[in-house]
Amino acid sequence: MDKKVAVITGASRGIGAALVGAYRTLGYGVVATARSIAPSGDPDILTVAGDIAERGTAEHVISEGMAHFGRIDTLINNAGIFIAKPFTQYTEADYVAILAVNTTGFFNITQFAIAEMEKRGAGHVVQITTTLAERASSSVQATLAALTKGGLNAATRSLAIEYARRGIRVNAVSPGIIRTSMHPPETHASLDQLHPIGHMGEIDDVVKAVLYLESAPFVTGEILHVDGGQSAGQ
Repeated sequence: MDKKVAVITGASRGIGAALVGAYRTLGYGVVATARSIAPSGDPDILTVAGDIAERGTAEHVISEGMAHFGRIDTLINNAGIFIAKPFTQYTEADYVAILAVNTTGFFNITQFAIAEMEKRGAGHVVQITTTLAERASSSVQATLAALTKGGLNAATRSLAIEYARRGIRVNAVSPGIIRTSMHPPETHASLDQLHPIGHMGEIDDVVKAVLYLESAPFVTGEILHVDGGQSAGQ
């Protein structure tokens, strides 16, 4: 098929669901995956439910995408777990859950996706990370986010160089705090003040950043900060 295809993880809500809509607006077919995701009435959206931390799920997502669309052009590694706690209060269960999704899930599906992209000599992979991985804040205790998402930033640069001559670009979007349902309204005023620009970001800010990277063939290995100035200082 001539229609390009994007695979989006964590696609059932928030940024992931918005990315599904944005890629469909671009005319892409979309493989949307999350632990729980309802079938779509759009024939160009294939939904695949499952835990991305499980290697079998990752393999199934890519194989179903290939069977349905015949190609994989873009992978958006959006799925993630964020738990803010003082370091000594993290439990072993917290650690296992966060690494499973943020790191193992990335490893699994990115391997399968890049293997298909290599066959065509073209592709694009984008990670959704966090500015907290590079610039810690005393207001947000999130060492496990820094550990896992910081690892994705490093992997982004490494993969970009490894695959630069094979037609596959690899980038990341590093958001500040984005206004989603995970932040109750009573927290918004304090979260706004964590950004030099004076307010949280919106889901559309992240979507536009991903779409910019999609449309920028000379950009690879980039960590694009969409954080209201957090990465510059405060």
